[in-house]
Amino acid sequence: MRRPSWVPEGTDLDKPNAARVYDYYLGGSHNFEVDREMARRAMALWPELPQIMRSNRAFLRRAVSYLAERGVTRFLDIGSGIPTFGAVHEIARAIRPEATVLYVDRDPVAVAHSRLLLEDDPGSEVVQADLRDVQDLLARPEVAALLARGEPVAVLLVAVAHFVTDDEDPWKLIGTLRDALPPGSALVLSHASLEGRPDQAEDHQELYRRTPTPLTMRTHEQISGMFAGFELVEPGVVYLPQWRPDQPETVGEHPERMAGVAGVGFRP
Repeated sequence: MRRPSWVPEGTDLDKPNAARVYDYYLGGSHNFEVDREMARRAMALWPELPQIMRSNRAFLRRAVSYLAERGVTRFLDIGSGIPTFGAVHEIARAIRPEATVLYVDRDPVAVAHSRLLLEDDPGSEVVQADLRDVQDLLARPEVAALLARGEPVAVLLVAVAHFVTDDEDPWKLIGTLRDALPPGSALVLSHASLEGRPDQAEDHQELYRRTPTPLTMRTHEQISGMFAGFELVEPGVVYLPQWRPDQPETVGEHPERMAGVAGVGFRP
C-alpha cells in the first residue's frame, strides 16, 4: 500500500489503529481499509456507534465554542487522537483566532500523525504523554509552560476517562490535574455511561477488552464525581445531546441511546 503524505514513516498500514478508527466513525479521511474493517465489525455488534461518536464530537464542538465565547484561549486536549475533522484548534479559532492548543495522546501512532498534520501550525503543539501518569504529563515542558502563565486553561477529557480503570483511579488523576490549573480554568469531560444502554454495555466492554485500550463504563454518580472541586455549568452532567444543544428539538426522545454523559465545570 502506498503511504500517504500524512502518514509517518514506519507506520504499520496492515493493523487497525484506534485513532484512525475513530476518525472513520466521524466521517474523516485519515483512515485505511484495515481501520474501516475493524469499525464495521464493531458496528455489527452496536449499529449506533458512528452516531454515538459523532454526538460525542458535537458535544466537544459546543463545549469548546462555549468556552471560547467566554474568553478562554488556551486548551489542553488530553487523549486527542488525530486532530482532524473539526479539531479543537479549528473550533476555538473560529471564535478566538489567537487560541492555542496543546494536544496530548499516549498512542505513538496518533502522536506521529498529529505532528505531521500540525507541523505548519505555530499555535498548536503535540506531546506524547499518558493521563495515567499525570505527574509526568504535568512535568512536560509544553504542559508546564501552558499552565505557568496563570491564565485559564480548558482541560479536555473527551471520551478518555473511561479508558482509565478503577484501579488507576481516574478521580484522583483528575483531582491532580484540577489542583495544577489556574483559577478560572475549566474541565470538559464526556464518559461512557452504564445507564444509557444497559442492554449493550457488557458486549461493548467485552469488545474493548480484546484491544490494548479496555473500556470501563460507569454510573452517572461515578462520572459526576469526576467534577469534584469544579462548579458545574448548567445543565450539569447530562446525556451527550442534552448539553446545551444548538437546537433543542434535535435532542430527540431518547438521548440516553447515545450511551454517554458529559459536562463542563469551572475551577473557582
